[in-house]
Amino acid sequence: MSDIIQLLPDSVANQIAAGEVIQRPASIIKELVENAVDAGSSEVKIIVKDAGRTLVQIIDNGCGMSETDARMAFERHATSKIREANDLFAIRTMGFRGEALASIAAVAQVELKTRPHEHELGTSIVISGSKVESQEPITCSPGSNFMVKNLFFNVPARRRFLKKNATEMRHIVNEFQRIALANPDVAFSLTHNDQLLFNLTKGKLLQRINDVMGKQSSAQMIPVETETALINIHGFIGKPQIARKTMGDQFFFVNNRFMKSPYLHKAVMVAYENLVPAEHCPPYFLFFDTDPSLIDVNIHPTKTEIKFEDERTIWKIVSAAVRESLGKFNMVPSIDFDQTDEISIPTFRKDDPVTIPSVSINPDFNPFEEEKTRHPSTPRSAPVSSNWESLYEGFESPEDQNWSDDETETLILPSRGDSEEEIEQQTISSKLSTEKNETGTLYFQIKNKYIITSVKSGIMIIDQRRAHERILFEDFLKNIQAGASVSQQSLFPEEITFNEEDAILLRDIHSDLRIFGFELQEKGKRTFAITGQPSFIRNINAPALIDAILHAFKSGEVDPENELKEQLATIMAQNACMRPGEFLTQPEMAELINKLFLCSAPNFTPGGKTVFSIIDNEELEKRFR
Repeated sequence: MSDIIQLLPDSVANQIAAGEVIQRPASIIKELVENAVDAGSSEVKIIVKDAGRTLVQIIDNGCGMSETDARMAFERHATSKIREANDLFAIRTMGFRGEALASIAAVAQVELKTRPHEHELGTSIVISGSKVESQEPITCSPGSNFMVKNLFFNVPARRRFLKKNATEMRHIVNEFQRIALANPDVAFSLTHNDQLLFNLTKGKLLQRINDVMGKQSSAQMIPVETETALINIHGFIGKPQIARKTMGDQFFFVNNRFMKSPYLHKAVMVAYENLVPAEHCPPYFLFFDTDPSLIDVNIHPTKTEIKFEDERTIWKIVSAAVRESLGKFNMVPSIDFDQTDEISIPTFRKDDPVTIPSVSINPDFNPFEEEKTRHPSTPRSAPVSSNWESLYEGFESPEDQNWSDDETETLILPSRGDSEEEIEQQTISSKLSTEKNETGTLYFQIKNKYIITSVKSGIMIIDQRRAHERILFEDFLKNIQAGASVSQQSLFPEEITFNEEDAILLRDIHSDLRIFGFELQEKGKRTFAITGQPSFIRNINAPALIDAILHAFKSGEVDPENELKEQLATIMAQNACMRPGEFLTQPEMAELINKLFLCSAPNFTPGGKTVFSIIDNEELEKRFR
């Protein structure tokens, strides 16, 4: 049998490596900007065209490269960061494997202009698909200038898998934010299609958070500072009141390297337990400083996952540090020990005289004078009339009263364990729920969650919130088919400020939101005013609804390539339907049920959950045999 195993050509090996390292234009931003930071740059400029498809340009004022280094940098596993295997356990730089430039040059057309500060001439190299086309000395500014053009020009299948420009631009902004937050001592700028998106000057961390995430961020941040023998933690966490359903403002950095960690995210959320609503998450920017030998950063191609030697202890430290900061700044309910009113606690000493307790007695007390005992300050009430039989005139005997079946059904016998408040609520709900509507049908509301009514086949139990969700979903679909929705204009438009990633996404889906009745107007940089909202939804919380839609897009619940409008209708119906535990009157219950059974599919919610269930007559009879 002949030998069949052979070494791959470098060009093919580089393309395979590029599949792991370079997934989209944002990957180029990450790799090249991290290299610029490692080169000691104090200023980095990023220029992007067509969301990185046409051009990604990175300009820095770092140390630059010599002619030999510039050529060697494009070879696989050529690096200045490590020399031997032990160096992997003492890594302080962002890049170290020497795969980035070789992978980029394998799938794009790259031009590099670089010059060290101490040299008068620089070097220009042009590489296309791993093939060096030219190399010559030139005059250029000190530092490095990378131009990456026509990404995936030689891999059409990979290029077709790129998303639309708005989606790719969101990924670029996301990577930019991670690097900018980790390096507040470096000035960054990001320009897309000749539009300046970010211009970040050098400063402190809190100022960088404010510049990247929005103007309101710094005022709503709480500092975190903890030092232990294992790890030091510093940074900022958001106050509970600014927690949002949309993820994206949560950042972990280990030795200034961005890290994803669902495990440590849980540690932060445990510290916020009972302080934020369910499924909401506050922003946080936490920086960990630890010995590089206690972590492993070489477990993922993009280096966004880090393995800790003692992850369980880190979990406890993170949770305790966040909880401590929340307590320091009165974010957690606590007892006020600084109250001015003194509390006197009586004490008994051995030599204190003992006195017999005195009891005051009213010799004129008459327990039969009820009015006097209740209101001692008022004059004695008039004597009871001797003609006491007249008090009962006008009352009918029990035999003369008409007790209808409906009235007997309203009787509620409270259980022994019910509190007075629960008994009163049950009585009020029963009284209001048993008033017949115009059609004569009687509805009962149980626990402000379910509606019960009788049907020919038995008893129907309806989940009122799911019923409302189904109704809104079909209303939204009708608006889509009509091509427009009735929008109620706001007299005082509410303004919301987003980070750049959310702002890009909102601009992309603006036309779709208009179909549902939302009118948004961009007021300033990343600030939108809600000038109109759907008119057929009562008590709508428009900012929360828009936030839920953005969360659905970012979490993957909505696929922009597949039935976008129907998916948007589902998300909006889920978040715009009535709140849990809402009390309904008889007319409201009747209207809800009538609208439900006018729907094309009343049995299930858009997500496939059961809306109502029927207990048939046979089942009822079995229960009482």
